[in-house]
Amino acid sequence: MAIKGFNYQEFAQNLTAQAQELVPQDFSPQDKQYVVNTLLNFSTLAGEAIYNDTESNFNADQAMMITQIIAEWSFHKSVDLVRSELPQQFWDPIMQKIAFTIFEIAKQTFKQGLPQDQILQLIEHHVKKTYLDAIAELKDKGMINEALMEQAAKQSNIDAMMQQMSETEQEVPQEAPQGVPQQTPQRAPQEAPPPPATSSKVLKLATVALLFRKMKQEKVQSILNKFNPEDAQTVIKYMGMPDLESRVSVNTALRCLNEIRTNLPKPQEFSPSKIVAKIQNVTQGIERQQLETILKHERMKVRRLVFNALEGEYYEVPPKVANIIATHIQDSV
Repeated sequence: MAIKGFNYQEFAQNLTAQAQELVPQDFSPQDKQYVVNTLLNFSTLAGEAIYNDTESNFNADQAMMITQIIAEWSFHKSVDLVRSELPQQFWDPIMQKIAFTIFEIAKQTFKQGLPQDQILQLIEHHVKKTYLDAIAELKDKGMINEALMEQAAKQSNIDAMMQQMSETEQEVPQEAPQGVPQQTPQRAPQEAPPPPATSSKVLKLATVALLFRKMKQEKVQSILNKFNPEDAQTVIKYMGMPDLESRVSVNTALRCLNEIRTNLPKPQEFSPSKIVAKIQNVTQGIERQQLETILKHERMKVRRLVFNALEGEYYEVPPKVANIIATHIQDSV
């Protein structure tokens, strides 16, 4: 059933008209047109998909909100791509990945009834992750060099807009008409950290946020991916606070860092005897001919490691590498 009150084509056109006024003036006519066309294309596609979605039961407000979020991020990340100096042939594939990510996360979070600020935080986190992952993939495939990857990775039009707003200390604007991009980016409101009597975990997360501010964005994203979603959102929120340093004292930060270091798991030891035992355990009950078939396409050293282990011997490869191979065998059988 179509969504009553949601004209996705008209809505996408309105968003595009507003975007034309906000495209950086230093862009060439071709680059300006790319930004505008990208926003129009993805907001139209998203609006049409939501309009025809018969399962999610979105109302008009939700449909417009999701389309609006996609439009805004399409604007910001296409601006980033223009400034990235990446060859233009890579722009559309990267934007497609970002738009798909936003669409899926927005749909799921709205269906779950999450608060709007939490939805925006999740989307921002995953947009940045998808953008950096796509650039890193180009580097890994040899399509761009490391310098170009770093140049692209540091682009963030939404952060630049937020910084500019902060520096100019504008008065609180009147409520903007519905549509994106607005002069105030769609971002989750920043909440103040709890008072000093808060839990140890909150202070540790705030300390981690301070530490992440000094690290490269791609490294931060790779670490945050290992956090549970709630903690990752908290860290992201704290990283966006301009006065975080004044809220967490030096002594508190040092104490939290020491506690974190103390509680880190000890590095796992991979002794040859343990690796031999692990391989023997995972291959138990597998006939040699079947094992040879499984390992047929592996390198010679991998096959020697496995078959030597079956005889109770260790083939000399670095223990960490041997453990990775043993784990791979475990997942393959």
